[in-house]
Amino acid sequence: MELLSHAKKHGVRSLLLQGLTFISVLTSAFMIWKGLSLFTNSESPVVVVLSGSMEPAYYRGDILFLHNGYSPIEVGEVVVYKVDEKPIPIVHRVMKVHTESETGKQFLLTKGDNNSADDRGLYNPGQLWIQRDEIIGRVKGFVPYAGMGTIWMNEYPQLKMGLLGALCVLSLFSND
Repeated sequence: MELLSHAKKHGVRSLLLQGLTFISVLTSAFMIWKGLSLFTNSESPVVVVLSGSMEPAYYRGDILFLHNGYSPIEVGEVVVYKVDEKPIPIVHRVMKVHTESETGKQFLLTKGDNNSADDRGLYNPGQLWIQRDEIIGRVKGFVPYAGMGTIWMNEYPQLKMGLLGALCVLSLFSND
């Protein structure tokens, strides 16, 4: 009922303009994300650390900036990779690198700094190495704890719904 009174008071044209403004903000954010993806050669140029497996290098909630260059990956680099069976990318350090002499193809063994064993248990069944094409990116920088909001919204879905609802209401009823 309040929406109808607002529409009568401000006019349908005003509501449509606010809706278009909201859509343009979403479209701009998507274009920025895709532009960053092209620039960094990574499907996900920014990720949030979700576990403590990389402590003390990176803590839960840190935002990592990735780049996926074409140069060979070296032992000691922190990479983000994704295996077929797992929906969430994994952030771990490269412990060993095997390069085929004929093709130059790289195979990597990874491990979390805070884990006692390597990642072979996380790979697909029967897989002993991560292939270079499974790497999403290499960590090039980070912002400590800036991603805690993302973690809280995933752990408490009602917080996410409340925030999205509040943003929608604000976008509909703002005068700007």
